[in-house]
Amino acid sequence: MSRYRVFAMLPLMAALSGCNLVVLNPSGDVASQQGNLVVISTLLMLLIIVPVMALTVLFAWRYRQSNTKARYEPEWDHSTQLELVIWAAPLLIIICLGALTYMGSHLLDPYRPIDRIAANRPVPADAKPLEVNVVALDWKWLFIYPEYGIAAVNEMAAPVDRPIRFNITASTVMNSFYIPALAGQVYAMPGMQTQLHAVINKPGTYKGFSANYSGAGFSQMRFAFHGLDHDGFDTWVADVKAGGGSLDRNGYLQLEKPSVADPVRRFATTDPALFKAVLGQCVDPARTCTDNMGMGTGEHGSSGHGEHGSSGHGGEHGGHGAAPQGQPIQGQSIQGQSIQGSAAPDAPLTGAGLPRPSNS
Repeated sequence: MSRYRVFAMLPLMAALSGCNLVVLNPSGDVASQQGNLVVISTLLMLLIIVPVMALTVLFAWRYRQSNTKARYEPEWDHSTQLELVIWAAPLLIIICLGALTYMGSHLLDPYRPIDRIAANRPVPADAKPLEVNVVALDWKWLFIYPEYGIAAVNEMAAPVDRPIRFNITASTVMNSFYIPALAGQVYAMPGMQTQLHAVINKPGTYKGFSANYSGAGFSQMRFAFHGLDHDGFDTWVADVKAGGGSLDRNGYLQLEKPSVADPVRRFATTDPALFKAVLGQCVDPARTCTDNMGMGTGEHGSSGHGEHGSSGHGGEHGGHGAAPQGQPIQGQSIQGQSIQGSAAPDAPLTGAGLPRPSNS
């Protein structure tokens, strides 16, 4: 087969490759709007790219050395009309792209609750979003449904045309939560909560995965997202509850251990405070929650309003910075118990614990 036939068959091979352009043909309204933004931006940029490429070929052909009929003006150096076209066209396109980006950044902000189910279909006033708490583990996904008191590993479901609010965090390293058919990816970070608002418009099973490298099991950190009608979602919830199993803090600590290619697991009941403990990095009772560090009360509380407050704003012996995790600050109150520092009250400290210089 000649190389010309090979090149001629390339478009046919591409058409038969079965590429799944889910980003440009999604099943969720948010992802659909994002796909439209990509298409419109690309077309606007092609308004410059295509003419430039065509004119490059045209000029190379028309002013080739062998074409003696072409105009030859070696002294030409300026054209006001040409300058206007060269600068005005890109400027107008940049203005259009800037306007699209500005509007899209606000309308498609993942923290912003959605105001429509689909085009020309606003969210009903009485619609209650489905809340899903998402935890990125090593290397699996945990989905907690606080409204139903259930949870699942590497599987989640949502009813069609019902707004979804994802609360996302991670257990150890930064990760990225991504369902291409639903909406854009959002990062998951330990000790922090990000959010994503979205809606699925078509029933089906869609792929979800991590879009951020997070270690050895990253490539198999995938899950199934089921878009179901309302009856189908109720059946799925009932099946999870009928399957038994409970996810408490001890169970989570076992689940948190690194593993690869975990099968789907379901839990009929969950600890209502589990997600908050994961967010505060204090599922283990021996650890102090990050949101409670430096928030003690009482005479020696760390808020700085007591006699020995560690913030240094209200106490004579207040500290000058936060202590590392797990090490109490002088005078900090942990779990209701006041902890006194080892320094004597009449020996003020400055800086990094060095004695205050004398005035002599």
